[in-house]
Amino acid sequence: MATDPPPTTLRIRQPDDWHVHLRDGATLPLTVTHCAQRYGRVLVMPNLSRPVNSRRRALAYRKRILAALPAESLTGPRFTPLMSLYLSDDFEPRLIREAMQPDSWIIGAKLYPAGVTTGSRHGVRKLASLYPALDAMQRHELPLLVHAESTDPQVDVFDREQAFVERELATVVRDFPALRVVLEHVTTKAGVEFVRQHPRRLAATITVHHLLYNRNHMLGQGIRPHLYCAPVLKREEDRLALLEAATGGESCFFLGSDSAPHPRGEKESSCGCAGVYSGHANLELYAEVFEQRGCLERLESFASIHGAAFYRLPPNNHWLSLERIPWQVPDHYLMDGRRPLVPLRAGQTVPWRLVASGQSRGLDTAPNA
Repeated sequence: MATDPPPTTLRIRQPDDWHVHLRDGATLPLTVTHCAQRYGRVLVMPNLSRPVNSRRRALAYRKRILAALPAESLTGPRFTPLMSLYLSDDFEPRLIREAMQPDSWIIGAKLYPAGVTTGSRHGVRKLASLYPALDAMQRHELPLLVHAESTDPQVDVFDREQAFVERELATVVRDFPALRVVLEHVTTKAGVEFVRQHPRRLAATITVHHLLYNRNHMLGQGIRPHLYCAPVLKREEDRLALLEAATGGESCFFLGSDSAPHPRGEKESSCGCAGVYSGHANLELYAEVFEQRGCLERLESFASIHGAAFYRLPPNNHWLSLERIPWQVPDHYLMDGRRPLVPLRAGQTVPWRLVASGQSRGLDTAPNA
């Protein structure tokens, strides 16, 4: 029986990346360029060396991001960075009200357990201290974005997500029944199942590196430091659960790349930094994943529809095309003009290539306007 040949072109509504690290300063031209080539909107994480913990800092950071935008990109002249606030034990609830002003571009607040990952030392040490802020977020309908990993030293590194979900996140969901929550970069079967239990107000972002790789790829034949991330790659059964969630069409799961650049020297060191840089090709790699699963037609919903719906925003009104044109990823990029950054799939081939996108007016007003 003859089978249809695989598609050679894919045209989808412009996607959004609902979890990205752009960093700051001299790194922005690289990270912003890669994002602007692929995404209409990106949700920028706030864990800079000086945390983005107020509306004033968020808007100043947004201006720096826009200043780094290339004059010409495949997405056309408009690119919309959306911002998040950094939560801490002493976070003042009034800052939530300020963040919801009509001209704000802030659409979420991020919970980092203190010390759990890059830029998290100012994060939350005692969840109860955050309750006044969570109450304000619930009242103002600002979503909580969670890096769901326990920092209890007694918890095994591969079990940190499940422990946090069971001990901490379940309590928050119980105590704030109207609060919308995103389990960022979900990595476990347990995390997926927890989100499915509350699909109307819980969601999860899924990275492409957690869809492509498990812990054997990182540790099975020597240490692969450029696959080290937080949360760390998990077991194969977890990867398969993520694949089912991402490609199954469920609206509570959507694209969040967690692209996170670090210079090579800080990855290949005696205490390497956590983070995978995928901004140069993550959309193309998501297409590879969906094609391997035989459901390329579902990529648009995962990448372009579900996340916008959760954040109560319209889908983008322009389009993007990928073609089956294999290309080789460079061995490195220069993240600030001088320090090499090793990207995901460095020196290897990616089967899909970004080729074109339609023009758009973009978003003319802030999400809260």
